[in-house]
Amino acid sequence: MTTAFDPIVLGGRRLASRIAMAPMTRSRAYGPGAEPTSLMAEYYAQRASAGLIITEGIQPSPVGQGYPDTPGLHTASQVAAWRSVTDAVHAEGGVIFAQLMHTGRIGHPSLLPDGLVPVAPSAVAAKGQVFTHEGPKEYVTPKELNEAEIRQTIADFATAALHAIEAGFDGVEIHGANGYLVHQFLAPNTNLRTDGWGGGVEGRIRFAVEVVTAITEAIGSDRVGLRISPGNPYNDIAEDQPGEVYEALLERIASLDLAYLHLLEGPDRDLTARLRKAWPGTFVLNPFTYPEVTGPEALKLVEDGTTDMVAYGALFLANPDLPARLAASGPFNTPDTATFYGGDHRGYTDYPALSD
Repeated sequence: MTTAFDPIVLGGRRLASRIAMAPMTRSRAYGPGAEPTSLMAEYYAQRASAGLIITEGIQPSPVGQGYPDTPGLHTASQVAAWRSVTDAVHAEGGVIFAQLMHTGRIGHPSLLPDGLVPVAPSAVAAKGQVFTHEGPKEYVTPKELNEAEIRQTIADFATAALHAIEAGFDGVEIHGANGYLVHQFLAPNTNLRTDGWGGGVEGRIRFAVEVVTAITEAIGSDRVGLRISPGNPYNDIAEDQPGEVYEALLERIASLDLAYLHLLEGPDRDLTARLRKAWPGTFVLNPFTYPEVTGPEALKLVEDGTTDMVAYGALFLANPDLPARLAASGPFNTPDTATFYGGDHRGYTDYPALSD
């Protein structure tokens, strides 16, 4: 029987286990350059015992930033700063993928340089507020991307992927989940287009397909993963019947032979099984456990074949040596929600390991 503690080959790389660290926004890339810091290098290196680390969302372009103090991968100085992170992880024997996250309509002009405004497939504002350095602000109506701007955005993703490899990352994950730009093209309430980038299923999956294709052409399919979250209402997304769209998406990209598909699961385990069956490659599952954090019980999802790898979020945030703790059945540090976003080392690099 295969267990979560067994090694797995992912895109030609041998991972020590099937336990992944899920991407988690931490908002600690301080300064005007949106560059990772030495504290971030320490944070990721502490968690290098993960079979695979997937970083927090990294904006592929200036307009892709939706939250304060999130890092980028679109300048030479950012690439150089990320190299210190990847070097630190590799020194501890870890494998690390950069998550490329364009937030689309989720954001605010006050977070963007040079008079930029958030963009989206259609000029539909999200309901709710976003946190800025000036406090919470209502989401604005985004600028609808035209054909040339869509093409440029796809190119920005591919360039950021090349930057990731230059910075020493082992690969990249495309963030197609949680109501951000790729997801906005997939969802019917955020994509109202009637041209070739919207309308029916084929139009709505086109942006995701072309982003994935461009990145695989830039850095090789064995270095590329995709994260999706069908039916996830986060960030004012409405997908009542997501199965058809996502099965069509997987059918279109299956032949690209990606390193993995990463599913942020909703309450529909039957849909998970359908997507697992439709995907020919490595399947990574961030299981639905709301309102609880994903715990040791998720390990059995590898044993029963539900997934090839299991991704842990908040529990990995609070337990830098999580695989060892899972193997020992605990104990586990409790995540401090007050320090999730922004701050200093507290609630970031000061969680003790078992050896402490």
